[in-house]
Amino acid sequence: MDLKEIQNLIKFVANSGVAEVKLEMDDVKITIRTTLEGNVTETTYVQQMPAQNTLQQAVAPQQIAPVAPVAEAPVVENSHYITIKSPIIGTFYRKPSPDKPMFVEVGKTISKGDVLCVIEAMKLFNEIESEVSGKIVKILVDDMSPVEFDQPLFLVDPS
Repeated sequence: MDLKEIQNLIKFVANSGVAEVKLEMDDVKITIRTTLEGNVTETTYVQQMPAQNTLQQAVAPQQIAPVAPVAEAPVVENSHYITIKSPIIGTFYRKPSPDKPMFVEVGKTISKGDVLCVIEAMKLFNEIESEVSGKIVKILVDDMSPVEFDQPLFLVDPS
């Protein structure tokens, strides 16, 4: 796991409301504990096993610094568009599999309940369905890109 993946995991745990997450892989052990005090979520610590001393030193400053807020999407000149956002962190895919066509393209009319994309999180493929009807105006994420919780994915014109 690299530092970016660990930071994404911390953000995911902070946003999920879970009190504690333990993740153990071959040579990495990570424990993230959060406490809720009012509306503030605080990550208690992130620990790596001693076999990875150099990575542990790189992670240590992150446990003191608060998680930076995610930058908001730029204001679109047509404010009547609806933004469809990612409900989870993971890897964004526009196709159900490499040999299949894209779920949606710019200009396609969609209905409530249509599958827009798939987000892979922890080896699970989650179909993201539209909660609105309209026309896809813009796809804001490249295929096979990592996405974060609440990151804008699509702009939809509901008219």
